[in-house]
Amino acid sequence: MYSLKQPGLIEFMKKFAGQVWNYLFGKDAHILMVPSLIYLKRKRKVDVNYFDYVRTGALELIAYEIHKNKLAGAVAELGVYKGKFARYINQHFSDKTLYLFDTFEGFHSNDKTIEVSNNFSDGEQDFKNTSVERVLSIMPNREKCVIKKGYFPHTAEGMNEEFCFVSLDTDLYEPIYQGLQFFYPKLVPGGYIMIHDFNNEAYPGVRAAVEKFCNENNANFTPIPDSCGSCIICKG
Repeated sequence: MYSLKQPGLIEFMKKFAGQVWNYLFGKDAHILMVPSLIYLKRKRKVDVNYFDYVRTGALELIAYEIHKNKLAGAVAELGVYKGKFARYINQHFSDKTLYLFDTFEGFHSNDKTIEVSNNFSDGEQDFKNTSVERVLSIMPNREKCVIKKGYFPHTAEGMNEEFCFVSLDTDLYEPIYQGLQFFYPKLVPGGYIMIHDFNNEAYPGVRAAVEKFCNENNANFTPIPDSCGSCIICKG
């Protein structure tokens, strides 16, 4: 008997549902799932390989505001894994350099030690089944991508770049906190940081890191109801 806890079955069901939705509604399919995107007057089909439409919809609206306000700066993601969300960043910021920070070998032992010692999670999730080439192969504007492979924040040493948008998706307390420490000061006024898993009970260290940083820096966050409970920080 199949169980909804089986990732393969869930992915198959999602893809099938997306294909049916595309067939029924054509190029308006994505708009009907996230009606607020009607404001952008764009048409697209549902991506059957990525189903968090609140997250991708929020990114698209953020990108619109950044472009409308002509914000300078590069974009980045810390915690790339297979690049599914980075692909959208690369798509919506096609004119900007995209820095991709990841070990591309799963969680680093230093971060896992801190995670376990604080009882946030066991840090045993396996994110090793990826590679730099696998990520770059799905980027629509590959020439704009800069790979920063290794342990963060060491991979960011010497960088003086400013940023208008950053995605933090590292799951664990320490790299989220270090990511905020590094990127927030480099964020241009009006820029955004999107933090994944903020309201994900499997990774309580993410919320702890965000709350600690925001309390220390008088920053504010806005939670959004995507599938893993992201939050967004906008720099005033």
